[in-house]
Amino acid sequence: MPEDIGGPGPDAPGPDAQGSTDAQEIARLRARVAELEATAAQTAAQNSAQPTAPSAAAPSGRPRRRGRSTLATVLIVLGCLLAPLGVVAAWASGVVGDTDRYVSTVQPLASDPDVQDAVAARVTDAAMDHIDLNALLSQAASDERPLLEKALGRLGNSLEDAVRSFVNDKARDVVGSHAFETLWTELNRKAHAAMNKALTGDGGGAVQLDGDTVTVDLAPVVEQVKQRLVDNGLTLAEKIPEVHTEFAVAKSEDITKARTGFRLLQLVGNWLPVLALLLVAGGVLLARDRRRAVVTASICVALAVGLLGIALTVFRPIYLDALPEGVSQPAAGSVYDALTHFLRTTVRMVIALGVVVALAAWLTGSGRRAGLVRNLWSSGIGAVRSTADRAGLNLGPVGPWVAAHRRWIVWVLIAAAVLAYVLWSYPTGWVVLGLALTLLFALAVVDFLAGPPQARPVPAETSQRRTP
Repeated sequence: MPEDIGGPGPDAPGPDAQGSTDAQEIARLRARVAELEATAAQTAAQNSAQPTAPSAAAPSGRPRRRGRSTLATVLIVLGCLLAPLGVVAAWASGVVGDTDRYVSTVQPLASDPDVQDAVAARVTDAAMDHIDLNALLSQAASDERPLLEKALGRLGNSLEDAVRSFVNDKARDVVGSHAFETLWTELNRKAHAAMNKALTGDGGGAVQLDGDTVTVDLAPVVEQVKQRLVDNGLTLAEKIPEVHTEFAVAKSEDITKARTGFRLLQLVGNWLPVLALLLVAGGVLLARDRRRAVVTASICVALAVGLLGIALTVFRPIYLDALPEGVSQPAAGSVYDALTHFLRTTVRMVIALGVVVALAAWLTGSGRRAGLVRNLWSSGIGAVRSTADRAGLNLGPVGPWVAAHRRWIVWVLIAAAVLAYVLWSYPTGWVVLGLALTLLFALAVVDFLAGPPQARPVPAETSQRRTP
């Protein structure tokens, strides 16, 4: 009975039979492997006997890839070349179309000493042209008139210089007052109309376009100076008629050529930057290594637009040296800086955007240095998370939920940053930098809430696929 219960039955294979079975299985597998190797060798021999198909396919693939890469390079280069023109077109459209933006930028020039000196000098000249010094004698008593005439004869031009100095002091008082700031705003609105008229042929009123010179009428300033003179005892100033004197906003022999080029830029308007962006995006999509193409294109766009900023700086002294005599170069320099302020702001914004995009593409790549930066980022967030855990921070279900939906949350944050940039009326370089830093902070918060990578839960379907 014990043998029937615990021992092997009479039909059970013994150790020798079991070993024989394993040897047969191994022999069968070896035969199967040999059969497969023979089949593979036969297939290789057949392929080597027909070299026409592979030799025809290989060259056809290489020219196709080479042509695609060439086209991608051409598109990126065209986009980079159009980027500076797109910046100029956007500036031209904004300067002509948005008077409030223009006025808000040049309004601080009301306190610029060079502009104040130029306006005061022009108003003084206009007032002195209408002040008759001999008429001062008619205001004196008849018995005192011979003595005055004798005194004036000894003074010569000194009296005229003294009166000019007196008028100039009152003109400076006017341009240095708070009332002049309001008047300056109105004058700059007229200056905006002058620039519009010079470059588009539209405009009118107090703005004059005489040949190659754009001027603004300073009659309101002359009226204020006239009232100051009367209030300070120079009653002769009451006889000064309404004086229309011009203050040159721009003067150039090439203003006709500038008008033609400006009209062309105004026609393309904001479409030229979009075209440049589409060309660069098309080149990136056609590139074999898209991440590297994004980095290269972003840096090239930033460099091309940076050259435009350098050109603005180089052209400034050339423009000032070409001004005719009688035009205040310091005041003209201030006006030039005001007119190009929007353009310089856009240049700095595009450079900042290009650098941010290039850094983002590089940091998300597979390079060794990029990986090192990411490891430092993860280590820093992990250290903060460990400190919070030791302090007893309990996120509850928030951490697992963020970890499970981390990829979607990241894309939503990136889309929000891009949308904020697109909807921003006039983004600057600081706006781009602020949005980038805000996005980095939001991503750091997401990583903090999600926890370290090894602690993040694995989706159920992934774990099932990995289960043998």
